[in-house]
Amino acid sequence: MNPLASTFITSALVFYSVGVWGERLVGRLKWWNFVFFVLGLICDTVGTGMMLEYVGGLSADVHGISGVIAIVLMFVHAVWALVVLVKKDEVWITKFHRFSVFVWVVWLIPYLSPMFVAIAR
Repeated sequence: MNPLASTFITSALVFYSVGVWGERLVGRLKWWNFVFFVLGLICDTVGTGMMLEYVGGLSADVHGISGVIAIVLMFVHAVWALVVLVKKDEVWITKFHRFSVFVWVVWLIPYLSPMFVAIAR
């Protein structure tokens, strides 16, 4: 395992969790949440890229497939948050946390799957 990649991916967990759960607790999407979403996305993308280089490419298992889905969802999540904030859409500003928590839970699948695979062995 690449320790620097693990550091980036764990940083993604911290940034993304702060953004998502901060939004959920406050009940409103704010610009600082968006910043944490983007920081999480950047860290996850960099860490995943390092891991892919280290292992020689994408695997077609639960970890690999869910990882791609998670990064795509994180990107969509960040873009949608930006649109909602720029438009100042009050309805979505107060409801956005529902999508945020969903994306966060999906993101946990590739984050935690290596641990579950190791335990199963």
